[in-house]
Amino acid sequence: MRSACRQFAARIAFAFVVISAAWLPNPAFAQLRFDEQHSIRWHRPEEIVTFRRPANPVPVTVATVSDDAPERFLSLDEAIRIALQNSEVIRVLAGTAAVSSGSTIYDTAIATTPIDQAVGRFDPVFFANSNWRKSEQPGQLRSGGNDLSIGLNQTNRLGGVAGLTFGNNFSYGSGALPFSTTQRPSLELSYTQPLLSGAGRAANEAPIVIARLQQDQSYFQFKDSMQELVRGVVAAYWNLVQARTELWAREKQVEQADFALERAEAQFRAERVRIADVAQPKVSYNNFRANLIAARGNVLQTEAALRNMLGLPPEDGSRIVPSTPPTRDRVEFHWEELIDTAQIRRPDLIELNLILLADQQRLVQARNVAQPTLNAVGVQSWNGLTGRTAGTTFGSELNDNPSWTLGVTFQVPLGLRQARAAARSSELLIARDRANIAQGIHQVEHQLATTVRSLDQAYLQYEAFREVRQAASVNLEVQFAEEQVGRVIFLNVLQAINDWGNSVASEASALTQYNSQLATLERQTGTVLEVHGVTFVEERFAAIGPHGRHFEPDCYPRDLRAADSAPRYEDSGEAAEEFFELDDYPHRRPKPDPVDAPGPPRDVPAEEPTTSASSSRHFSLRTVRDIFR
Repeated sequence: MRSACRQFAARIAFAFVVISAAWLPNPAFAQLRFDEQHSIRWHRPEEIVTFRRPANPVPVTVATVSDDAPERFLSLDEAIRIALQNSEVIRVLAGTAAVSSGSTIYDTAIATTPIDQAVGRFDPVFFANSNWRKSEQPGQLRSGGNDLSIGLNQTNRLGGVAGLTFGNNFSYGSGALPFSTTQRPSLELSYTQPLLSGAGRAANEAPIVIARLQQDQSYFQFKDSMQELVRGVVAAYWNLVQARTELWAREKQVEQADFALERAEAQFRAERVRIADVAQPKVSYNNFRANLIAARGNVLQTEAALRNMLGLPPEDGSRIVPSTPPTRDRVEFHWEELIDTAQIRRPDLIELNLILLADQQRLVQARNVAQPTLNAVGVQSWNGLTGRTAGTTFGSELNDNPSWTLGVTFQVPLGLRQARAAARSSELLIARDRANIAQGIHQVEHQLATTVRSLDQAYLQYEAFREVRQAASVNLEVQFAEEQVGRVIFLNVLQAINDWGNSVASEASALTQYNSQLATLERQTGTVLEVHGVTFVEERFAAIGPHGRHFEPDCYPRDLRAADSAPRYEDSGEAAEEFFELDDYPHRRPKPDPVDAPGPPRDVPAEEPTTSASSSRHFSLRTVRDIFR
């Protein structure tokens, strides 16, 4: 009795402690109370930000750029290789800046894990349960025992579930005598097969098929981002070539305007012209200087965009100098072949088709669920009974009491409203997928048409601007000579300087745009990676698999790094802007003596403008595919 009173007092004390911890504001019970939030808490930034790196050199500006900075000649092939090496996160060109596409080389490897998760549904499941029990009731014998069950279940591809279970029920005190014990071992083999809902390989393997289609979708999304990366590198490269060529033209404009201004000032000091004849050259000279500053800033910005696309720091103390000259070859295309290639090779169109296939698998699942539940059940059991009393052991063999069960179970919601609505939703999704594919092809046709028109326009403009530049060079020489002897006003010279500089910049812009549009066309047909010889390498890493730590680690996909591209572009070993014949420009003449009269007019022969002999070749995407196949 005294022991029972002590146990009762201890339980009352424990209940009091729990109630006090829950309701009393005592600090001693703070750890036992529920943690209610009475204030806003946040981590300090220095505690969260763990990945840091030292700052790069200060970026140069138009005010700090140095003409004697070391130059780094970079071919277009090398630029693409550098970009591929630094492409853990895929970057795309957006205007004059590079931004993250949100795609990484690890996305496809991550997308492989749902496949194993879907297949894991058919892995065998082992289970083991052991429960001890004890029961004491007033006026009854003390009883207890152990319930043990060990088994194995597995779901097959048809939806059936097979199970094998061994059980043993051990009890004591359940008989007439206080020391009686019993053991009831049993063995049960069961199998349940769905006949309607949940039946069939198509419905049960649909999650696996969907997971594989989603992996393919992730791969083609990654490939689409890589194509945009290569196209962006090509476009950023030619943008830098154009900017450097325009910078050279603006520098020559300033030189020519400076010569004209110095000549006008010398004549003013010799009292041969009025102050008005000096004001106009001074205004033009400073306008050209402003244009030169803008051109220098444009070079720095386009170089920064290329550095960003390549994964290089904003500044490393050197200037990138493109060394691959742009091509002047006119490329011809077959329209039907462009459309056919784009429909087969464009990753975004392939992705739309993969979405359609996945939704078709979901429709199979939805239609399967929209059926009544009808399962066939079969159970075979073997039961035994053993026991021991004060002096007697009794029992039977395990297979002396076999039993079996056969039957069916049926269940159906009246109307199947929810399941039928899910099936109807899947059918509508498929209709939407087909509409998206048709719209995607329609959009591709318009994009290709726009690019083809832009290619012809850029090439013809290049040829026209090349003739304009030749004519502007002759005109500038003539206007300088005519103004020197007083036959024309100086405004004609300024106009000639402006026309010549604009013609050089326009020629470079048209040709580099033409080269960029070639890469855009390859991008729109889905062949830009194959044309540049870019292939993917699947890295693998070892991880603990289902076997555990006692076996060799299994290898799983990790990422898809892009290997080096095949050489395609020429490396001239000099600045790419030299392709535009930068040495062939109207040099300014020696300054005249301000006390001497201007010399006699010099006849300048007018050269006939000639069109560059640009070769024309036939280009076939099918031939390119065969080369890199």
